[in-house]
Amino acid sequence: MRLLHTMLRVGNLDRSINFYTQVLGMRLLRRDDFPSGKFTLAFVGYGDEATASVIELTHNWETKEYDLGNGFGHIALEVPDVYQACEQIKVRGGKITREAGPMQHGSRILAFAEDPDGYKIELLSPT
Repeated sequence: MRLLHTMLRVGNLDRSINFYTQVLGMRLLRRDDFPSGKFTLAFVGYGDEATASVIELTHNWETKEYDLGNGFGHIALEVPDVYQACEQIKVRGGKITREAGPMQHGSRILAFAEDPDGYKIELLSPT
C-alpha cells in the first residue's frame, strides 16, 4: 500500500492551482473536468503521481467556499531552509501565519503558510 493523494475542496480552482504551483513550486500534474457532475479535479505535486503523494484539488462548480471544520490539521512540507522558504512564499504573494522559528517543544525549525482557502501548510526543516 502507499499514500496516493490528499483531497482538498477549493472555492476557486485557478486561484488554488496558482498558489500550489507559483507560490509553493508544485507542478500541475493533470486537470479533469466532469461536466455531468459539475466538478473539476486538479492534481498538484512535486513528483509524478506514480511515485509520489500528491494533492487533489476538488472544485465543485456551484460552491464558492467551504467551512474548514476543526478536524483537519495541515499539510506538511519539508524544505531545506524554512526562513528562506517563508521569504520566497511572501515574495510570491503567499501568506505566512507563523514565522519561521524553533518548535516550542523541540529542535526543528518550522513555520506555517495558508493557502487561498485557509488550509494550513507547515514548513519543516529536515530532521
